[in-house]
Amino acid sequence: MSGRGTALVTGAARGIGRALAVALADEGFDVAVHYRESADDAAATARACRAQGVRAVTLQADVRVPAEARALVRGAHAAFADSGLAVLVNNVGNYVNRPVLETSDEEWADMLGSNLTSTFATCQEAAPLLRGRGWGRVVNLGFAGASVGVARPGIVPYVVAKAGVVQLSKSLAVTLAGSGVSVNVVSPGVIETSVSQPVREIPAGRVGTVRELVDAALFFVRAGDYVTGQELEVAGGWHL
Repeated sequence: MSGRGTALVTGAARGIGRALAVALADEGFDVAVHYRESADDAAATARACRAQGVRAVTLQADVRVPAEARALVRGAHAAFADSGLAVLVNNVGNYVNRPVLETSDEEWADMLGSNLTSTFATCQEAAPLLRGRGWGRVVNLGFAGASVGVARPGIVPYVVAKAGVVQLSKSLAVTLAGSGVSVNVVSPGVIETSVSQPVREIPAGRVGTVRELVDAALFFVRAGDYVTGQELEVAGGWHL
């Protein structure tokens, strides 16, 4: 049984989310595995977490809907009576590659809803819970280069949303500073699971691994709360 509290990972049914959830289980956290539609995959993630000797539960929500995102946080906090929410990792976030003049209203709303609105709602709901326990870690996933102002006409709503995640995270970090709660951002570049893999643009000459991304998130979880409001890019020098 974990004595460290519960870690909620959004979009944890598979891929990067699953890797993050299992890594947090290995750190000794009970895990709330969020999914929207992939119940079987989420159950597999939960089993992998339990194999690390902790407890795990699956929770369904469409985090693009603020009320569902907030309910998800409350559900994770209540999942284990002696645990309570300690870590929030906002991993979920849809991606579309479409020229800006061809991007539909629905795609725009989906990108901002899944990447930014979901992060706003979960963080706002989690903040008093984490502050109340005097310790908490929030790690939000951004996108390398989203906040440097480089034009990306093929993924405009995604970049806009991720730039918003960085600004939101920094503002929350200041708001929660001194409470034992840190808020930081891990911004992946081109990872082995990425839809697009423009390796020639990357100074490192390769894509990043999921493990490298997970390790960056764990750095913020392990670090003291004096490390807050920071963005760590896992991008092999991309955009520098």
